[in-house]
Amino acid sequence: MLYLTWSVIENTSSTELLNLTDTALIRLLLKQIAAKMLLTGEEVCALYDYIGSRTPLIRDIADSRLVSNTYPI
Repeated sequence: MLYLTWSVIENTSSTELLNLTDTALIRLLLKQIAAKMLLTGEEVCALYDYIGSRTPLIRDIADSRLVSNTYPI
């Protein structure tokens, strides 16, 4: 499930990850994950907490992707 979570994050546009509120970001990612696998209520709660605790990291990754696309080496 964690691999799928980070795969979904990588496949979501950087602009979207940076522009959404924390709650909207978590809901978007949960919706995308739920479209790929059936989640129990307990798994949804655990993923909500997991993604919420990593929101700054997710935004840092998205920002880095934008910068690297803007200023390729």
